[in-house]
Amino acid sequence: MTDIEALADGRYTAVVDSVEDGFATVFFERDGEEAGNAILDTEALPEDARRNDAVLRVTVVDGELTETEYDADRTDDRATRAQDRFDRLSERPPDEES
Repeated sequence: MTDIEALADGRYTAVVDSVEDGFATVFFERDGEEAGNAILDTEALPEDARRNDAVLRVTVVDGELTETEYDADRTDDRATRAQDRFDRLSERPPDEES
């Protein structure tokens, strides 16, 4: 697991993977590439983002989050795409007639 201090300074997309006991596992992406992950105190996140699958735009400077912005549109889009994939996978294939 990467620690936030290992991330280079800059802007990232962050996705909350899980929240448990006041801590969030967060994955960071930059330019479409996985950059790392960290376990953060949920207090470091905006209130709306303290849940699984929340998407944020964040800025890291000197190993610390200096800006965090919850992205409601991307969070909703991600949830819709995941549900669509689940629905497609759960459909029964058509019966083959012999």
